[in-house]
Amino acid sequence: MSPSEVLLKESPPTAKDFAILRAAVGWTNPELPIIESSINSSLFWVSVFQSDRLVACGRVIGDGFMYFYVQDVIVHPEFQKLGLGSKIMQSINGFLSSNCHSGTTVGLLAAKGKEDFYLKHGFVLRNGKDLGLGMCRFI
Repeated sequence: MSPSEVLLKESPPTAKDFAILRAAVGWTNPELPIIESSINSSLFWVSVFQSDRLVACGRVIGDGFMYFYVQDVIVHPEFQKLGLGSKIMQSINGFLSSNCHSGTTVGLLAAKGKEDFYLKHGFVLRNGKDLGLGMCRFI
């Protein structure tokens, strides 16, 4: 399969398709109404389809003014290493360039081992020297 055989849309997937893609990479899912609310609360979506099948996605969440977060950049295992993640990040970075003001913070939580991918797309590591390492809480 080549990247030319997929369609990239700057729109959200359905909750069901998103849940299926999350499960394909080993992530757990809340109930579909919660997923639907989360989808609808996002600022920007990129969805990648092969025919009608969602094979990759990414989104931006945040307040839309001072804080933006890159979230859920997911590529189905069968479609990894084809450049789809980079295409998603190019669209996301385009959205951020058009919508962020001077002084805006754009954050993300990279999965272990994926830091180099995000470095290629303009993000920096928080090494604990100049900036704290960052923290999160899972409920």
